[in-house]
Amino acid sequence: MKTLLTTLAISCALMQHGIAQEKTPEKYAAHNKGKFFINWGGNREAYSKSDIRFWGNGYDFTLNNVRAHDKPKGMHVDYIDPLRMTIPQTNLRIGYYFTDKYNISIGVDHMKYVMTQNQVAEMTGSISGHSPYNGQYQNHPMVLTEEFLKFEHTDGLNYINTELTRMDDVTHFLGWDIDKIQLNTVLGAGVGLLYPKTNTTLMGLERHDQFHVAGYGADIKTGLNVTFFKHYFIQTEIKGGYINMPDIRTTFSEDDHASQHFNFVQWNLVVGGIFRV
Repeated sequence: MKTLLTTLAISCALMQHGIAQEKTPEKYAAHNKGKFFINWGGNREAYSKSDIRFWGNGYDFTLNNVRAHDKPKGMHVDYIDPLRMTIPQTNLRIGYYFTDKYNISIGVDHMKYVMTQNQVAEMTGSISGHSPYNGQYQNHPMVLTEEFLKFEHTDGLNYINTELTRMDDVTHFLGWDIDKIQLNTVLGAGVGLLYPKTNTTLMGLERHDQFHVAGYGADIKTGLNVTFFKHYFIQTEIKGGYINMPDIRTTFSEDDHASQHFNFVQWNLVVGGIFRV
């Protein structure tokens, strides 16, 4: 009898030890549902060529296959200066994980679009009352001098968008402690509005240069996220998208407008934090 009681006692002790092991707390980084995040960083862009139509009082013409570029600032203190951090090309995003893998977010991609000056573009249309440019044009090679046209979305090409993103933890392939360092893949898509501040000087007319809802855009992205000590992360992304702006303001006359559509590729590097409220 004594031997039986001893055996039962040992069995109970082993069972309790197993249960204690099973109740080992899960890692904080193992679940994202209910967490919020915010990130901030910089970007670079490349743009496809685009046809740009200008129309208004006394003119209606299109410039074909116009080239443009971004306006990088490089490594600069403006990215962290609260009084100047909206000047460079930047990204701001705030989001919420509604499952462990999926989050919904809103953000602003503050890009910059600069028409390449002094390029030659084919021009078709008509101009009247704006000497010395008056005339009828048909595939006319036009030098885009500053006197004729300066065209920039430099404050900026503001893409205000909502994105749905999937994050997949791949840390287990590396054997790391996910509460110390976690590696995630990023895959997402978004849609939004274009709210540029367009700096246009056209045939000597007074520029508008005010914020204006000009159109819409859509994007897809992929990237990598590295999270440190559960709450801090660095994320790099490649984003491709389409922008269509049928209503760009160019001068203070409400009759003067421009339109264009183009594709873009954007590279982002952001830092941020993730936390549960």
